[in-house]
Amino acid sequence: MSGFAGQAVGQPAGPAVVPTAAGIHHVASFSALGTKAVLFVTEAGVAAQALELLEHWLADIDSTCSRFRPDSEIMRLRDSRDRRPRRVSGLLFDALAVALRAADLTGGLVDPTVGGAMEMIGYDRDFPLIDGRGSPVTFRARPVPGWKAVKLDPSGRTVQIPPGVVVDLGATAKAFCADRAAAEIAVTLATGVLVSLGGDIAVAGRAPLGGWPVRIADDHSEPLDGAGPVVAISGGGLATSSTSVRRWKRGQTTMHHLVDPATSLPVADYWRTASVAAASCVDANTASTAAIVMGAQAVPWLEQRLLPSRLVRSDGTVAVVAGWPVDENANSR
Repeated sequence: MSGFAGQAVGQPAGPAVVPTAAGIHHVASFSALGTKAVLFVTEAGVAAQALELLEHWLADIDSTCSRFRPDSEIMRLRDSRDRRPRRVSGLLFDALAVALRAADLTGGLVDPTVGGAMEMIGYDRDFPLIDGRGSPVTFRARPVPGWKAVKLDPSGRTVQIPPGVVVDLGATAKAFCADRAAAEIAVTLATGVLVSLGGDIAVAGRAPLGGWPVRIADDHSEPLDGAGPVVAISGGGLATSSTSVRRWKRGQTTMHHLVDPATSLPVADYWRTASVAAASCVDANTASTAAIVMGAQAVPWLEQRLLPSRLVRSDGTVAVVAGWPVDENANSR
């Protein structure tokens, strides 16, 4: 068993774009967790309540998991005087468990102990606050401490993080939040729902006729009605990881936010974008991030796990995997 479950992806008929599709109501688009949050529902009458539930989840994830808030629970854990096992909130325990599962499923390609490496390359604050042309720095390739250094004990809901290990949940926390928020909105309000957090998409409840149409783009902040292929999903999640956004300079060296745990450095350019559909947003995001890290080996890895995927190489050519619809106008090979 791979631990992943694929999710069917279809090509919707006609010029389907999420905010104008029949039976879909655009509730809100706003900034959250250092990115863009978007919410859609199928029942117009529950919009206000759905937004309230999503905002509650976003606030809880931010105050619990943010590496950029000194008052967050994970930062208080880091700043404790000792690193003995500490009891944590249920939300942080679950978020850490999700991150360690992602590391296990990918053989460490998606590793939450990249926090120190992220700080070393300059990603030590919310992205809009990063100095786009930081001072030059000398980098030495070395592996991150490794996810197995983080110990969770479900019986006491405790976590132990060794000294010097900096945990970063950026690879999974937004997807985890999207999954949890979508599930609660769907059950509580009896509506179909789509939650997008920076391109990490979770859907729950009854999907609209023909599925949820989603446009695939390199940058989640592009207009919803812009260019790019549109696919439809009816359940689970879809995530896109990209090296073409969140880039900055340290001296003459260009950085981006996807770090290779084997080197502590930004992943070498091979795929510009990887989009994956799976049974949950967390699994989709885990697989799309791993695909970027592993480079050319991503295609057989995704095929073996039956994960529908669309990958764009640095030269713009496209590869589609495991039933992802072929782009009609793409330069594929």
